[in-house]
Amino acid sequence: MRKLLNEELDRLSPQGFKESKKTPLVIVLDNVRSLNNIGSIFRSADAYRVEKVYLCGITAQPPHKDIRKTALGATETIDWEYLEHTIDIVNKLNQEGYTTCAIEQAERSQNLYNFSPAKGEKVAIVLGNEVKGVQQEVVDSCKEVIELDQFGTKHSLNISVCAGIVIYDVFNKISLLRE
Repeated sequence: MRKLLNEELDRLSPQGFKESKKTPLVIVLDNVRSLNNIGSIFRSADAYRVEKVYLCGITAQPPHKDIRKTALGATETIDWEYLEHTIDIVNKLNQEGYTTCAIEQAERSQNLYNFSPAKGEKVAIVLGNEVKGVQQEVVDSCKEVIELDQFGTKHSLNISVCAGIVIYDVFNKISLLRE
């Protein structure tokens, strides 16, 4: 098998991306402190045509060289917005009909594997601070709490790794882009 060249990958131009149909998925970053994690999440959001990324609390905003380093231009294609309080956007998304999902280890959380939104359903995933996770008041306001099962000794994933897994999984469950 021959590896494909970059020009063979049929990539969208930034303008083509802006005009393209999006996955009905938004990402909310709740006080994420690592600039590299933020950039990496933007890059995953671009890969799966996420509608928007909300940056909340202490989460840094583009342009920043350390975000750019891992985003590789995705901050120019993905719509994003900053809000001081995460709870405000979660409440707004709830009102707009999104299934809001805190990605957190919590009582009565459901495994990502069992999360089964319908094709075309609007979903918002909330990812929290690398140390403290998603704020409790935000968890309380979300319609769902989703956990990734883990079988090692750490029971935690880097937030950008977790985001990539969740974005990919939810994309495959709700996206109409493959139809």
